[in-house]
Amino acid sequence: MMNRIDALFQKRKPVLSIFATAGFPQINATLPILRALQKAGAGMVEIGIPFSDPLADGPVIQHSSSVALENGMTLEGLFGQLRNIREEIKMPLLLMGYVNTVMQFGMARFLENCQETGIDGVILPDLPPEVFESEYQQMFEKHGINPVFLVTPQSSEARLRKMDALSRGFLYAVSTSATTGERKGFSLEQIAYFDRLQAAGLRNPVVVGFGISSREDLQTVFAHAQGGIIGSAFVRAISKAEEAELEEVVLAFVRSVLPQD
Repeated sequence: MMNRIDALFQKRKPVLSIFATAGFPQINATLPILRALQKAGAGMVEIGIPFSDPLADGPVIQHSSSVALENGMTLEGLFGQLRNIREEIKMPLLLMGYVNTVMQFGMARFLENCQETGIDGVILPDLPPEVFESEYQQMFEKHGINPVFLVTPQSSEARLRKMDALSRGFLYAVSTSATTGERKGFSLEQIAYFDRLQAAGLRNPVVVGFGISSREDLQTVFAHAQGGIIGSAFVRAISKAEEAELEEVVLAFVRSVLPQD
């Protein structure tokens, strides 16, 4: 069966991906959020694995990680929540986190759980590509999990080609070298970077992350890439939501950022 991420990009339509921290704002919020995102028309979802020292994340996502850990969220608990998720959630799902958490859980066990629960891809930004290639690439292939690597505006041509070669599903283009978080609009330099990626003849679709917080941002990204990821703005939008109003808040957020047909 084709990986859901690959099938999604074969449709040739720009993809909105949402990042949501597992176990935030309540420990049992992950499933209701996924249901609401699917209903709202999100293309795929990156589920963040909470981590105690998320260095690359901005304050909003750092805070959500702390709250999720205080709520008692663990990787074991997350897989438990996702056990029967494919009975109702059809869109691609990825797990995103720091390699330390996964190593403590055990990479082989982690990938087995991903396959069993129907996770399509994994993003581990601090996993060195050479370590992935020598130790884990065959494991990912065995379990049918797409590894997704990141490039930045500072990535050399050689590194860009390497990350593209190792990635499956899409290539994650970080829009800026700063930590995650919202910024207002994109500079001409950033747009030139997106266009450079589009012209590079890459094997993977390019999906832009970091700094997308509005419909205008998303429209810009959709004009220069195959998809865009919204993280901090979404996490902030749901941060004060009670369980009973989560669906309503999620639907309203996605409607506010998706470009109108």
